[in-house]
Amino acid sequence: MGPHPAVAAIRLAVRRVLQDVLSPHHGVPQASQATSLCTSAQGGVSLPAGASAAGSTVLPAPPGAVGAQSSPAQTPDLPGPYVPAPAAQADLSARRPDPRAPLILVACSGGADSMALASALAFEAPRLGLRAGGVTVDHGLQSGSATRAAEVVARLRALGLDPVESVAVDVGEEGGPEAAARAARYAALDSVADAHGAAAVLLGHTRDDQAETVLLGLARGSGTRSLAGMAATAGPRGRYRRPFLGLDRQTARKACLLQSLPVWDDPHNSDPAYTRSRLRHEGLPALEKALGKGVVEALARTAQLSRDDADALDSWAAEAERSVRDETGALDVARLRVLPAAVRRRVLRRAAIEAGSPAGSLFARHVEEVDRLITAWRGQGVINLPGRVGVRRQGGRLVVRQD
Repeated sequence: MGPHPAVAAIRLAVRRVLQDVLSPHHGVPQASQATSLCTSAQGGVSLPAGASAAGSTVLPAPPGAVGAQSSPAQTPDLPGPYVPAPAAQADLSARRPDPRAPLILVACSGGADSMALASALAFEAPRLGLRAGGVTVDHGLQSGSATRAAEVVARLRALGLDPVESVAVDVGEEGGPEAAARAARYAALDSVADAHGAAAVLLGHTRDDQAETVLLGLARGSGTRSLAGMAATAGPRGRYRRPFLGLDRQTARKACLLQSLPVWDDPHNSDPAYTRSRLRHEGLPALEKALGKGVVEALARTAQLSRDDADALDSWAAEAERSVRDETGALDVARLRVLPAAVRRRVLRRAAIEAGSPAGSLFARHVEEVDRLITAWRGQGVINLPGRVGVRRQGGRLVVRQD
């Protein structure tokens, strides 16, 4: 008898992503993956009694951890692609992972989504000959956050993950509390992944998170790219992977319950002071009451359709940008004017970001103001963008530069 459907679902989702990450190392043909995805081994993952680290403040960092004295643990260059031993698909209970194997990290807050992800990674990675580790980020925004981070470290190590690390960050104020915390978190994850030479970092965002992201984009009046939500693969060289975008939040929570995995419910997730929290607990339930069930699934589908459209338009804009620059590299207004609006605005956004405007702070309304320098020119002055970037029209050209 196999595992409960909720446990099987999270393992299958993770296995698919690991197969995709592994294929450049193994040369595994995509067509061969369908069969192997159906052969997930039976068994549960649970914490032993007394695994909690309550009262601890700092746990020793493993060799290669950020801030450690020893050199970072990097995957060595091999003469050929890494290929695990045949025993990698067998019972691995007594087998240590090959130190040359690619390392996959899970970003874990201790919540149900990321703990379910960690348990699935701990189960699936050894069966594919991969090493599995974890990292938790202490944002320092709540009392006792260091102790909770230490507890998460202990839970991840109890699952068999290694290396496991906690990183404390200072959260700034730019872009608001949620954006600032996100920026600090990803900077920390990038640092840990670089230090350990990780092949990928898994994130626990679910289909519910995706629906919330789409609605937030709609509320801001954002364009197609914002409505595309979160990508399943993102970051430099596809570092960040989101295996659970096709699963709902309840499945992850159920999997934790079935495996006796303790989880921590972040009070910020239910605090009405935060926009996403209000949307989660008030907005989406109201939509489902008015429109019926299936709103979350429909919004997730919208995200995928929008992503396909946005990818196509971004590709078109990248080609068009080369054709609208003159011999000095400036943007030619006459050439920009004949482009379709969706393409032209993407060219303008690319130019602003290249000049130093932060992508996360550059909204559709900013780009629309710049676009009016082309489509509704009445002698306007400089358009000021985030990041101290100014755009002005001079002699039939757009000058985009940082002050």
